[in-house]
Amino acid sequence: MIYCIEDDISIRELIIYTLKLSGFEAKGFETGDELFAEMEKEVPELIMLDIMLPGQDGLSVLKQLKNDQRYHDIPVIMATAKGTEYDVVNGLDLGADDYLSKPFGMMEMVSRVKAVLRRGSNKDVNNIICIKDLVIDKKKRTVKINDEKIDLTLKEFELLQLLCENKGIVFDRQNLLEKIWGMDYLGESRTIDVHIGTLRNKLGEYGKMIRTVHGVGYSLEE
Repeated sequence: MIYCIEDDISIRELIIYTLKLSGFEAKGFETGDELFAEMEKEVPELIMLDIMLPGQDGLSVLKQLKNDQRYHDIPVIMATAKGTEYDVVNGLDLGADDYLSKPFGMMEMVSRVKAVLRRGSNKDVNNIICIKDLVIDKKKRTVKINDEKIDLTLKEFELLQLLCENKGIVFDRQNLLEKIWGMDYLGESRTIDVHIGTLRNKLGEYGKMIRTVHGVGYSLEE
């Protein structure tokens, strides 16, 4: 999935159309706020980000992405107005992977997208956790069983990822609260039990891997 953040609707629709025609899944957004709202549901493989945006500009959006542990590895291609070398330098310094100067050709755009994705492909293997037919993509924040996507909330996903990365290790409820909800969380440990319950239900047969250690907490066993 590729996300395009561009406030000019005609340009945005042309980019999305071209990407889809080239075999990519793509969605377009007008503002950074719309982008971050959508990323709570699905994390893209790449982001195309215009610098001139209403409200929060593209450089600010880029900085927010790179400062967020969940999103900082997502490759970003910046779109800049012709002749704005200062913005290009700033974008690259902030962590952008490439840039396109407007106006740019659609075939050039597709070529840049493919090149950036190829550069990042070597990292992808480290973002995948497989347990038989259960596949967790840490980068995209997706979970699939037998190629069927399982819809998890953010906290359910983080719980599953933590348990899968630490198979056989028993986590007590307080430890899970601190790791997933943060040190300053003031809620009850019952929160963990509720989330484990819904996670087990969503995972079906694979939910049985999450073992209750009575009087302590939870662990994951294949």
